Amino acid sequence: MSSTPLPPSFYRRDALIVAPELLGKRLASRAVTLEITEVEAYPPGDSAAHSRHGRTPRNAPMWGPPGHAYVYLCYGVHRMLNIVTNDDGEPGAVLIRACRPIRGLDVVRERRGGIAPGPPLLDGPGKVGQALGLDLALSGAPLFERGPLTCLDGPRPGGTSCGPRVGIGYANAADVRAPWRFAIADCAWVSHRRSLGAPR
Repeated sequence: MSSTPLPPSFYRRDALIVAPELLGKRLASRAVTLEITEVEAYPPGDSAAHSRHGRTPRNAPMWGPPGHAYVYLCYGVHRMLNIVTNDDGEPGAVLIRACRPIRGLDVVRERRGGIAPGPPLLDGPGKVGQALGLDLALSGAPLFERGPLTCLDGPRPGGTSCGPRVGIGYANAADVRAPWRFAIADCAWVSHRRSLGAPR
């Protein structure tokens, strides 16, 4: 397993390019390392993105620099991890939707309430945030340096599936239908499997 952090240049591309290339990469947070198995892209101009209403104190990390974390609180409970993409000043990000544990399974299970090992541990972005022990203070932190949370290189998956994103009914119809959710093909550690297309 590679322990090399991905460089800033990896993220300085459109979210739709970065998103599928994040599959198989690793997120390392102290005692836990997770493999990224499912993501959603939120490019600039996307009516489903948090940036659609302009810049706010909460979503400011989306405007860059790329390669930083954008962490937000969903429903007042779930801490969600996004990785900032695109050039400075272009609000793009990739939501980490599901993962597979590589290291620290006991810690992940403890943080997730002691549930049994298996995909339900990490088949949702709130579960990933809980497993990583995310704190809102990490929003804006660089992921390309050794620190509380680092994104590491990892093996490229053999295939990718894609489908529509989840929970964006407020967006315009074209963005709701867009196949901007990407997952490792034939991997059990994903969410909403039935709405994913055939591997490519």
